[in-house]
Amino acid sequence: MVERCRDAFPVRMMCRLLSVSSSGYYVWSNRAPSAQAAANDALLDDITDLHEGSDGVWGAPTIADELNMKGIRCRVNRVARLMKANDLQGIPQKRQWKKKDSTQRPSDVANHLERDFSATEPHQKWVTDITYVRTGEGFLYLCVVKDLFNSVIVGWSMNSVQNRDLVLQSVLAALWQRPKGLQTILHSDRGCQFTSHEY
Repeated sequence: MVERCRDAFPVRMMCRLLSVSSSGYYVWSNRAPSAQAAANDALLDDITDLHEGSDGVWGAPTIADELNMKGIRCRVNRVARLMKANDLQGIPQKRQWKKKDSTQRPSDVANHLERDFSATEPHQKWVTDITYVRTGEGFLYLCVVKDLFNSVIVGWSMNSVQNRDLVLQSVLAALWQRPKGLQTILHSDRGCQFTSHEY
């Protein structure tokens, strides 16, 4: 505190108000930095170089790994502490999605499409699938039903959870638009939502 404010206030007055000796302050201010402080300064230079080299993307775990690979021994906690003290912050990585194994097609359901994605009239062949949309409040799951004749989205639904209702609502929305009396092939993958009894 005295060091930061010495240009604005007299040192003796600040030491008296803070109940420290002015002679102790002068001894402290003239003391050479400790070996630990010097090592931290050198490590901070390496951390800053790596952080800037990654365009500010790398955080403490990646930087610690890179430093250790270069032979600079340090723990991730020390790197994180130095980064935090110097306002260095990485950008969190996107969550890695694991692909789920597809479930078995129910025995009474055949693949009527057989990879023939052409259609000669509307509402003859539909395909459906689920995707996700990243938002400021988390992920939203979107299920769409697309008409292969003209690539028009004939039904869709959105939900914060990926469940059977998400799929059923999108298919119902498509069915409400379909003219009565038409037969339509509805094709999907074998995800658990599409192999449920309700679907």
